[in-house]
Amino acid sequence: MSHLKDETLLIKNVRLYQEAGVVEKGYLLLQCSKIIKMGVESELESITHAGETIDGEELNAIPGFIDGHIHGANGADMMDATPEALEKLAQILPAEGTTSFLATTITQSQENIDKALENIARYKNKPKTSEILGVHLEGPFIEKTKAGAQPVEYVIPPSIELFKKWQKLSGNKIKTITFAPEKDEDRTFLTYLAAQGINVSAGHTGAGIDIMKEVVKLGVNQLTHLCNAMSGLHHRDVGVVGAAFLLEELQSELIVDGIHVSPEMVKILYKSIGPSRLSLITDSVRAKGLAPGDYDLGGQIVTVDEQQATLQDGTLAGSMLKMIDAVKNMREFTGASVQELIEMASSNPAKQLQLYDRKGSLAVGKDADLLLVDDDLSIHYTICQGKVAYKGEGK
Repeated sequence: MSHLKDETLLIKNVRLYQEAGVVEKGYLLLQCSKIIKMGVESELESITHAGETIDGEELNAIPGFIDGHIHGANGADMMDATPEALEKLAQILPAEGTTSFLATTITQSQENIDKALENIARYKNKPKTSEILGVHLEGPFIEKTKAGAQPVEYVIPPSIELFKKWQKLSGNKIKTITFAPEKDEDRTFLTYLAAQGINVSAGHTGAGIDIMKEVVKLGVNQLTHLCNAMSGLHHRDVGVVGAAFLLEELQSELIVDGIHVSPEMVKILYKSIGPSRLSLITDSVRAKGLAPGDYDLGGQIVTVDEQQATLQDGTLAGSMLKMIDAVKNMREFTGASVQELIEMASSNPAKQLQLYDRKGSLAVGKDADLLLVDDDLSIHYTICQGKVAYKGEGK
């Protein structure tokens, strides 16, 4: 039994953000990738511990972030279709607080999507890295006029047979799909996806409110990067953005970099929709973390500066955003509480992917994915599956 004790990690003297509330002076005991005990520090006297200890003085323990929509970072991209690209992504993301994520495809040739999905099927998660939870299939079943940075030449109509093929190639790892519901005219594609338990997200879509009301009843339960590449709010047809406000079944992804959606609009969404129906994402591309310059995104040249990535015509092409900065921006733009930020960056994504039984909050028995942050939300430690995956400067 002693060897198990050596694998334990004790975090003490920390402000603990639990599901039920905040423990001002708390502790967490981690073992074999799980949270095995947690509570008030006064209980520690009865606990035998022979492993590593972290003193969390003046720090807050919060759940690790779950990024449900990320293409790449640090020179790597899901569409590279190499184990090295996925490994590089998984290694860099703990530094921004992301402990798990969905590797996200882009509209591309069927052959290139095949390769990317075969690659993810072979990938094995490694210790001290961000966990790949599966795939977000973004495109190619989208509306051409709302393609944004998705290459229009590869846009095709929805196909159940093609989706079945891709799900098989991925090793059943496709968890979320973004598609334009209006392109599925008889709704058979949507009905099939819903029956498979896929998280169905409307995006890159020109659908009106009537279509949205219909498809939500059939299984659409999410919106992809709210306000971007979708029909906007109009007084005669409130469109997909209006659906986000009105239809409570919908969870909405949101890119909070202050560029994709203005700070004022973010505040309107926060006040009107509320934190329980918003999920923070990065939608970041391979250039995140690299020097300004020109990079490849799904076969297209993307120009990157310190803040944004654009196609040659000026279209926004994913983001440079880090999850921790999305969280900081959300607090700055809206005044959201730490509990609400946890909801938007951790709990909601976990619930959306039907993983809340093991991720998205700090609770005994759940995966030991957590962050130790100071009151300014600077990351001091990122812990993935019970192992320290990142230490902030000076640690």
